[in-house]
Amino acid sequence: MNTVIADNGTFYYNIQGRAEGTSYNIIYQDDEGRDFQPAIEGLFKAFEKSLSVYDETSIISRINRNEDVETDYFFETVFNKAKEISKLTEGTFDISAEPLFRVWGFSSEGKNIPDQHRIEELKQYIGMDKVKITSNRLIKTNPNTILNVNAIAKGYSADLIALILEESGCSSFLIEIGGEMRMKGVNTQGLAWRIGIDRPADNNPIPGQDLQAILQISDKGIATSGNYRQFYIENGQKIAHTINPATGYPVKHNLLSVTVIANDAITADAFATAFLVAGLEKSLEWTKQFTEIEAIFICDENGEYKMYHTPGIEGNLTPA
Repeated sequence: MNTVIADNGTFYYNIQGRAEGTSYNIIYQDDEGRDFQPAIEGLFKAFEKSLSVYDETSIISRINRNEDVETDYFFETVFNKAKEISKLTEGTFDISAEPLFRVWGFSSEGKNIPDQHRIEELKQYIGMDKVKITSNRLIKTNPNTILNVNAIAKGYSADLIALILEESGCSSFLIEIGGEMRMKGVNTQGLAWRIGIDRPADNNPIPGQDLQAILQISDKGIATSGNYRQFYIENGQKIAHTINPATGYPVKHNLLSVTVIANDAITADAFATAFLVAGLEKSLEWTKQFTEIEAIFICDENGEYKMYHTPGIEGNLTPA
């Protein structure tokens, strides 16, 4: 636990580590100087036992193998939120689309382009209408349906950590887990937190290295999804990791990066994925419907990066 003294003399503490297959970085203000890392590590451990597809003994892994296992609070919260946002975004957010990611090589070692027949076969198992929770059991209409909540889980865990800090009386904090964030209060300079928005270039692999803009904001959840770091080239064709569950194919539009600002990180995380699937025009329509959502979109327009954003954050953005 590292200590940082703020401009006004208050003490902030920084803890770092690894969880959910990624890194986390948390800074918080606490007058009592407490170390929350043991409690947070315990939360991560329980969280992964519920929702990690990389842990073969987790609840979600056992459900994917069609074992008889009870769901828990973490699983049901994420599942219900995923179902809600899937409905709001016309199925563009879908935690049952995992078979498509696997066949395209994004959840496995082999990178390959599947044929149309294989895609149509897999689409039979995909859709949030094919799964439901009844009496603490996940019920599938097809046993071949499998789930992956990576596009929503990091946001939710950031919200859970925020709850730990809030209930402990911390008035200011910034939680970052694999790029998804939840913040409250002010930074060490006594200002709203400053968040860098990366320039979505293929040659910009390190977060924070080359910024498009800076967002100054607090008391929100923030998540970014992009096509510019996870892709491969097959026969001269760029295959992006964002797959449209409706078509079974990677998206082909000029939207490269989406940053969503919401009241909590679980909502921001899911909407960022949905917007990246849907593209700029449809996503802007949705932001007019969902007034609690703000967003920043970066598009490739004839080789130039063009940024669009919702009106509500006009005063929070500055060029990098």
